[in-house]
Amino acid sequence: MFKREDTVKVKIGQGENAVFVGGDAPVSVQSMLNKHSTDFKGNIAQAVALEKAGCEIIRVSVPDINTVPLIAKLKEAVRVPIVADIHFDYKLAIESAFAGVDKIRINPGNIGDDSKVKQVVDVCKQKNIPIRVGVNSGSVEKHILAKYGSPTPEALIESGMYHISLLEKFDFDRIILSLKSSNVQTMFETYMGAAEVCRYPLHLGVTEAGTLRMGTLRSAAGIGGLLLNGIGSTIRVSLTDDPVTEVEAGLELLTAIGLKKGGVRFVSCPTCGRTSIDLVDLAKKAEIALKNCKKDITVAIMGCVVNGPGEAKEADIGIAGGKGEGIIFKKGEIIKKLPENELLAALLEEIERL
Repeated sequence: MFKREDTVKVKIGQGENAVFVGGDAPVSVQSMLNKHSTDFKGNIAQAVALEKAGCEIIRVSVPDINTVPLIAKLKEAVRVPIVADIHFDYKLAIESAFAGVDKIRINPGNIGDDSKVKQVVDVCKQKNIPIRVGVNSGSVEKHILAKYGSPTPEALIESGMYHISLLEKFDFDRIILSLKSSNVQTMFETYMGAAEVCRYPLHLGVTEAGTLRMGTLRSAAGIGGLLLNGIGSTIRVSLTDDPVTEVEAGLELLTAIGLKKGGVRFVSCPTCGRTSIDLVDLAKKAEIALKNCKKDITVAIMGCVVNGPGEAKEADIGIAGGKGEGIIFKKGEIIKKLPENELLAALLEEIERL
């Protein structure tokens, strides 16, 4: 199996702003602009917001030649590598490359014959631009669908490897592969199978995952499960929402499973009959107050003075509630006992000192 660290390391972009995907590179989070392609101002503003949110790779749809100039404008506005999303027209891929794009997303099989694929490959070689082969359940070739009966994991993998072979034919290996499905189980099984045969880095995602709540849950299940198995080098949490929420969800997912350092990890109990303070409200307020904290710490919000410091002793700092009061502890050791209404402020003050 080609686990994350075993895959080809692909460079996206140039200089100090380049992002590496695959090999020993950290898992990166990306998103896609969703303003209309003619709305250059809106796309630029959205790209700036994505960069500020922590997005590491930004994709933009290039549906026609009139959209190509947006690439240069995005490159001026943000330092994040820009990916051109191309469907069918190989000339748009070539024009995007000359416009300065950092990566191209295509299905080599749907942009024309070998001569057209070679033209795209040649310019990508010239400009040091990687290509993401993007396959999903709706793009599997008819002959492959006929073979398997439906877009099964095996069909998706065969389609992806077929597209890769079209690039390898011209000695191109700066490749990233995505094999997305809106069915979480299909997506999971597809990527697990792809990791057995594909030496290139895998871009993970549950396509058309849904709105914020359900889409985040479905993506966490599919993407998170694969990452915990050592599979996947870059991710996109696809949501029917503001793209900034995709980035936030992706970063939080990586933090939650320990693949991203920096930022607060919360441990909080679900409460029980022993809880005598408003722990739910306290936990929510703490999470909001520490949303932008970049310290690499674990914070515990526990409801019981007796069990709290013990159950959360691995936390860097935490609160455990009592009857109208509570304690603040560090690494399991009690440092303060305070009234309930003073706990949050005291916790934030102690975190500031860490």
